[in-house]
Amino acid sequence: MTSARTRQRLIERLRQGGVSDQRVLDAVAAVPRHQFVDEAMASRAYEDTALPIGRGQTISQPLVVATMTQALLADGPLETVLEIGTGSGYQAAVLAQLVPQVFTVERIDELSRQARRRFRNLKIRNIRAKQADGGEGWAQNAPYDGVMVTAAADHVPQALFDQVAPGGVLVAPVGPVGGVQRLLKFSRRAAGFRQRDLGAVVFVPLLSGLD
Repeated sequence: MTSARTRQRLIERLRQGGVSDQRVLDAVAAVPRHQFVDEAMASRAYEDTALPIGRGQTISQPLVVATMTQALLADGPLETVLEIGTGSGYQAAVLAQLVPQVFTVERIDELSRQARRRFRNLKIRNIRAKQADGGEGWAQNAPYDGVMVTAAADHVPQALFDQVAPGGVLVAPVGPVGGVQRLLKFSRRAAGFRQRDLGAVVFVPLLSGLD
């Protein structure tokens, strides 16, 4: 279930789904997704589907992870990325293969602790994680070359736009909670943010506060 052949089938599905950046495909291939789901779900880890991780949250579909990562990196290399919504830690682990420093926040303490344990077990040392309200970002380490939001809201909190460096990018699902959202890419330019629509997605809601 975790063989090289199984992982390669997933990579081929991502390629067919429009992911063309070989760096992103290599990063997905390198991260053991089965380590980021409960043991009972491990046999499905390399399917191109979202899976439950508890507390009403999911590990995102690999195609969505790869598409968001590709969009974030499309304008050039990034030194620092902030992820909003650590969840299982899988998306951060993929980013850590491609970016020197990843910062990630999660409002649910149990999930944040589990993700940090996975990073330690996998010896991923370029991720800093903490429990925090995602809508507030992580201002202490701002600005970031990239910000990725992995939960949906009807608008992106202003605090997150404020933490994007000049020339940086923000990728987020935006739209009605409980329905279909649009995956939007915002590129920060001198005149403001330029927006691009990357297609329809479905994400869990971006909630405020800590749990």
